Amino acid sequence: MPAAAAAEPEPIEPAEPKAERPYMPGYGIVGADEGSGLLPWSWAVERLRAARNFWVCTVRPDGRPHAMPVWGAWSGEALLFSSAVPSRKMVNLRLNPQVVVTTEEAENPVVIEGRAEILTEPKDLQRFIDLVNSKYATRYRVDFLDPEVNATVAVRPHSVFGLRQGDFTGSPTRWSFVT
Repeated sequence: MPAAAAAEPEPIEPAEPKAERPYMPGYGIVGADEGSGLLPWSWAVERLRAARNFWVCTVRPDGRPHAMPVWGAWSGEALLFSSAVPSRKMVNLRLNPQVVVTTEEAENPVVIEGRAEILTEPKDLQRFIDLVNSKYATRYRVDFLDPEVNATVAVRPHSVFGLRQGDFTGSPTRWSFVT
């Protein structure tokens, strides 16, 4: 009897983060109650779940920036992706876990500033594989994420920035996760 397709794992959303206007001098950004107002966190989550590709931005040991696209999945509390252990982004993240991850869509961007954590617990690896297989219609097995070969990374946001196309001055929103 064929195995039943795995249902998409239920995301675990954290409490609603604090929303405010970002400081953007010189761009004519209006107050939080003007324009379309502050965007709801659900707006950002929808884009994080729907994005096919993400840009991961790290810093090399000599201070030069490095950016690379990856597949990723929003777990409800972190952006998850994997990468070969010896890759430039992983070398950078092991030395400096501060990272920026953005959706690929510039018109309605979501930008995560956070800290990368390398996951090794079997339950975390299985969760990521389940999310990836559901999102990308793949059939990866959890052994693909052997921590000696492919690192699995969780980027937990400190802050997230987003803005809506068509309301550049009235929609910019920053969500803060640190208290």
